[in-house]
Amino acid sequence: MIPLADIEAARRRISGHVHRTAQFRSATLSARFGTTVSLKLELLQKTGSFKPRGALNQLRVLLEQGAGTSFVGVSGGNFAQGLAYAGALLGVPTTVVMPEGTPANYVDATRGYGATVEFAPGVAAAFARVDDLAAQGAAVAHPFDHPAMMAGNGTVGLEVVADDPDVTDVFVSVGGGGFITGVGSAIKQLSPRTRLWAVETAGADVLARSLAAGVPQSMEPTSEARTLGSPYLSPTAFAFATEHIEKGLVVTDEMAYDAQLFLLERAKVLPELAAACTLAALETEAARFGPGDHVVLVLCGGNVSAADLIRYGELFGERR
Repeated sequence: MIPLADIEAARRRISGHVHRTAQFRSATLSARFGTTVSLKLELLQKTGSFKPRGALNQLRVLLEQGAGTSFVGVSGGNFAQGLAYAGALLGVPTTVVMPEGTPANYVDATRGYGATVEFAPGVAAAFARVDDLAAQGAAVAHPFDHPAMMAGNGTVGLEVVADDPDVTDVFVSVGGGGFITGVGSAIKQLSPRTRLWAVETAGADVLARSLAAGVPQSMEPTSEARTLGSPYLSPTAFAFATEHIEKGLVVTDEMAYDAQLFLLERAKVLPELAAACTLAALETEAARFGPGDHVVLVLCGGNVSAADLIRYGELFGERR
């Protein structure tokens, strides 16, 4: 559990530099499920995901601790842009090591925010390259497994409860676990009765595998939901999940794609598969909810390219 005081301190550190994103009740989804369903639109955050909240707080904490004057991190997804944005805002150099094959829209945006980009053959090689750069004097900013990153992420949870004090259920997607640990820590301390539903896609289900094994696991991600593709689960996240989540849910990429299209066509927002999976997960548990419940789906990111949509259509259309 990340202390509420640390999350509130993170809110003060990042205030004015990130959006307080909207949360609105969806009439369409509420009618569909027979309960109040709201969407937390974190996909409208700066850089298109929640990552700047944690990245900015992490860099500020590291700078306060005298950790260094330049930073390096590994990411093939949204943390790359979040780190680049935070570095530009604070006036410190950042380098992001990306696995080869990272989509061009992520690479271009990361460079556009001012970071230096290097490539490595894969995720393991990328982490090894970060270690090399750290040995040369750069401070390491972690994409999920750092308490300051989790505290920054937790500011989303503060907003969820503030916007709906009656919230009964929150669906949050899981990669390495830093997001649900931060968001969940805020929610559980402000609204202890609120249930947390952890959502993954098959092939990026390191939490489900860890819960089944009883210890944190590592894996080689294969899901199309690339921003959920963490090679391991944070031990802090494992400890949080075993105590505080209602249930871990795993949906298929195709289910996430169907939910993505529904949200685009009916809610007029375009989340990543890594965020749309929360709606797919709600589908699997729909019978659990009634008129008195207040359900929030956290749409944590929206960095989807036109090429992604075309590829998903070709991939999943063939399976229908």
